[in-house]
Amino acid sequence: MGKAARSSTPKPTLAEEKQLWRRGYRFVAGVDEVGRGALAGPVVAAAVVLPPRLSGLWRAKVRDSKLLSPPQRESLYEPITSTAVSFGVGSVDCWTIESVGIVRATQAAMRQAIKQLSPPADAVLIDYFTLPYFKTYQKGVADGDTLCFSIACASIVAKVTRDRMMVEFDGTYPGYLFAEHKGYGTEEHLACLHRLGPSPIHRRTFGPVRDLDQGDSYMR
Repeated sequence: MGKAARSSTPKPTLAEEKQLWRRGYRFVAGVDEVGRGALAGPVVAAAVVLPPRLSGLWRAKVRDSKLLSPPQRESLYEPITSTAVSFGVGSVDCWTIESVGIVRATQAAMRQAIKQLSPPADAVLIDYFTLPYFKTYQKGVADGDTLCFSIACASIVAKVTRDRMMVEFDGTYPGYLFAEHKGYGTEEHLACLHRLGPSPIHRRTFGPVRDLDQGDSYMR
């Protein structure tokens, strides 16, 4: 991303959180997910509850995780998690994604993350989503990972967590370069798929994987 594009990207603010704090909600969680569009690996969600007062130079660096480099995300993970009143992470594996579909799997990961919060959230801000049959007050925020500070923080925590998981999978299933592309459909990943066939953590109902000869499955 060039400097002009980066400078035109709005900085996330606490505007949504402040509205809820003024209404009496104490523990407002920002929630986001990563990995919905990947061809391999889990979908991961994070929930982050921030205090009303934040300090530290790290605040100015927070953006949607997709706008940050891996080193930038890693450098923000510890300040976010140590500053947070509480945070939680949820993960749903590829086999469950295959069974229930990516939407329900994403919702399940978000519920897991929210359930881990202690103290529990009394209001939840989610990037685009709202969760069905969810009793806690919730609001789906359009472009939340770009505009809402706690959602942006959640996107970073979720992305760092999932990236670390994919690095571990790279050691378990060598040859797929999971540590590099993190399971997304890059040209390198597709070339590995065609050479090796799907691994056990590939999502076989997702187009590029589904279209391969299932007889080439990973057997090493």
